[in-house]
Amino acid sequence: MTGLNCLVTGATGYIGGRLVPELLDAGHRVRCMARTPGKLRDHPWAGRAEVVAGDVSDRESVAEALRGIDVAYYLVHALGGGSGFEDRDRTAARTFAEEARIAGVRRIVYLGGLTPAGIPVEELSPHLRSRAEVGDILLAGAVPATVLRAAVIIGSGSASFEMLRYLTERLPVMVTPSWVNTRCQPIGVRDVLRYLVAGATMPPEVDRTFDIGGPDVLTYEEMMRRYAEVAQLPRRLILRVPMLTPRLSSHWIGLVTPVPRALARPLAESLRHEVVCSEHDIARYAPDPPGSPIGFDQALELALRKVREAEVDTRWSSASLPGAPSDPLPTDPDWAGGSLYTDLRGRDVGASPEALWRVVEGIGGENGWYSFPLAWSVRGWLDRLAGGVGIRRGRRDAARLRVGDSLDFWRVEEIEPGRLLRLRAEMRLPGLAWLEMYAEPSPDDTGAARAARYRQRALFHPHGLLGHLYWWSVSPFHAVVFGGMARNIARAAERLDAETGPAPGAVPAPAATAPAGSAPTAGSAAPARGPASGGGAASGRAPAAEASDDSRPPQT
Repeated sequence: MTGLNCLVTGATGYIGGRLVPELLDAGHRVRCMARTPGKLRDHPWAGRAEVVAGDVSDRESVAEALRGIDVAYYLVHALGGGSGFEDRDRTAARTFAEEARIAGVRRIVYLGGLTPAGIPVEELSPHLRSRAEVGDILLAGAVPATVLRAAVIIGSGSASFEMLRYLTERLPVMVTPSWVNTRCQPIGVRDVLRYLVAGATMPPEVDRTFDIGGPDVLTYEEMMRRYAEVAQLPRRLILRVPMLTPRLSSHWIGLVTPVPRALARPLAESLRHEVVCSEHDIARYAPDPPGSPIGFDQALELALRKVREAEVDTRWSSASLPGAPSDPLPTDPDWAGGSLYTDLRGRDVGASPEALWRVVEGIGGENGWYSFPLAWSVRGWLDRLAGGVGIRRGRRDAARLRVGDSLDFWRVEEIEPGRLLRLRAEMRLPGLAWLEMYAEPSPDDTGAARAARYRQRALFHPHGLLGHLYWWSVSPFHAVVFGGMARNIARAAERLDAETGPAPGAVPAPAATAPAGSAPTAGSAAPARGPASGGGAASGRAPAAEASDDSRPPQT
């Protein structure tokens, strides 16, 4: 059979980002629809797939994305984020089904949640109820649908795996809610992907749901104990406390694991009821190869190996969480009259630009932020208490970043390899914030291989009076936090350069002269006023309408 034209929605998410290369390897042609196409730019498969901008809530962009498509994958869900999310999911699913019919799509494939047998719909968690309703809407449409229903998905970077991993590793003695005794049927992510790929080639008459799961049916307590065995941890002591509701459990999970409360709550709520497959009819259309579906222990071993070898392709945090800021750094025409606070730092570095870039690209996660660790930790805890993501999301890869990666409580908005890393804040703030870091050849370089210039810019767009008060309340600490950060990054680059020299195949930094529209030099708006050797900064208010054009970094 010749390859099909496939549309993948949710390609920036955990499953979608892994499905695309599987479809390509199966001989299909893939178009990805994403609200922020730039997030897919640095994926290894980006050059093999078409990427279009679109949102499932926007009928016109859905219609355009579905043009010429044979099979459409619907892999988006609000994860219970904010009020009215069920209405938004419902409307988006209906729009997608209708536009798929108009476009002549042959099949829709959807990955939903496994719902408990015999439980009235109104007793399900909002998360599971919405997923079930989306599946029903797609099945009720004119286009044949393959609706896959899975419980806990085990794979490196999945939210379920990360929750299980951190709960077990960090708590040798666990006080747990009653839902740890609820049975579920976990499934390895590689089997989920195998079934999703098979969904594309099902016969036209197939229009139904399929339960998918691994061979093991376990309670969550058994899953934690078996994780401890596979990870070679001491036996865990588990104490059950009935009064821990899913709401309280989500706070507890949020404090112990990197999974924020907004995501932990629907995960915990989905475990209230037993979720076990009632059939395995999927095998008629996707026969199980030897050793498949893989067992729970093997799925854990594969996931842990990926984590240890730093080969995690996608993570649960690949997709933006509901409520997280997503506005790009503003351009001048749209910004006229707005306020943009800036903090600029710059230092000359006795290291090569390549070594400086390696430090910049390796920031965050286990490497930390090179400045006042207690302050960063306290800010992360405050963010968690406010319902934000906190600082413990870490990194997908210990050394490499790509656009769209989460990085503690930041997200990578732009990378110019060897030169620029721009991060957008996703912590709870009364405004929008960005942090930019530049590694460049020193402007005074006389040809020496080890002469670089580090530039750093923090930007904040306040929302209302509270936003202005926030900036002025924290600005006295910028000299310690941001100043120390610039100083320590420079020192780390010098140590790295002295120990190892430039990395083989390192991306060379561009020429010292930046093009028009690049980020500010020491002489642009809110200029640095330090000595010629590089220290110092200026923090203050810079009305955007008065800022010069060269104070804006290149836009994506």
